[in-house]
Amino acid sequence: MGSWTTCTSARTATAAPPGTRPPPTSLAHWVMAVPATVIYFTTYDQLRDYLHARTGSRGPHIPLLAGALARLGAVTVISPLELIRTKMQSRQLSYRELGVCIQSAVAQDGWLSLWRGWGPTVLRDVPFSALYWFNYELVRTWLCRKAWLEEATFMVSFTSGAISGTVAAVLTLPFDVVKTQRQIELGDSEVHPVSASKPSSTWLLMQRIRAESGTRGLFAGFLPRVIKVAPACAIMISTYEFGKTFFQKLNQERRLRGL
Repeated sequence: MGSWTTCTSARTATAAPPGTRPPPTSLAHWVMAVPATVIYFTTYDQLRDYLHARTGSRGPHIPLLAGALARLGAVTVISPLELIRTKMQSRQLSYRELGVCIQSAVAQDGWLSLWRGWGPTVLRDVPFSALYWFNYELVRTWLCRKAWLEEATFMVSFTSGAISGTVAAVLTLPFDVVKTQRQIELGDSEVHPVSASKPSSTWLLMQRIRAESGTRGLFAGFLPRVIKVAPACAIMISTYEFGKTFFQKLNQERRLRGL
């Protein structure tokens, strides 16, 4: 963890050269969010269709398994970008200083240092994804049946995404609390490197939070998380489904015109 501490001293020791202004945090967000969403949604669709064809089953366990595997792959690919985003948001580093931080981390702790925090992220995001897609497919099928629809409309996808996102967010909130706690401890260790060590295991952190704040402590931030996650899930999945349907019809029309 000392390699990332070097970034603090590098930041305080030298000023950013002219023309290397710190990247905006909004850019840091999109740098990670766009590729993560593209990889995640596309992988889920491909895995779901593959498992349907391979097993000959269309049971609810297929979306659950495909969602978990898709998120596991996306988290593994995007994890270094998330670490970089966290650094960009925690202190205003220029692109040059950010490069120094990454080089220092790799030199001291190896390439695996770029996947620091991968474990807690997987424990939060993989169960979330599995629950999200499991509930999304169930709710979407139920709404289509009730409305006598052959295909889900934009509003059906939007509503299904909001409901399934809310359920998944509530059930996986303890893992989000643990991930936040680990990030706080990482920041504290950089500011106070000689401070007493705290348990880093996810389960030990859960036990400590429960001992200090009770079970309610594991569900801290319930309302803000739901307010953030539900509309985000609804917007992303409805937009994705709309775009997918649009381009499928466009490709079908092109094929028909080519005949």
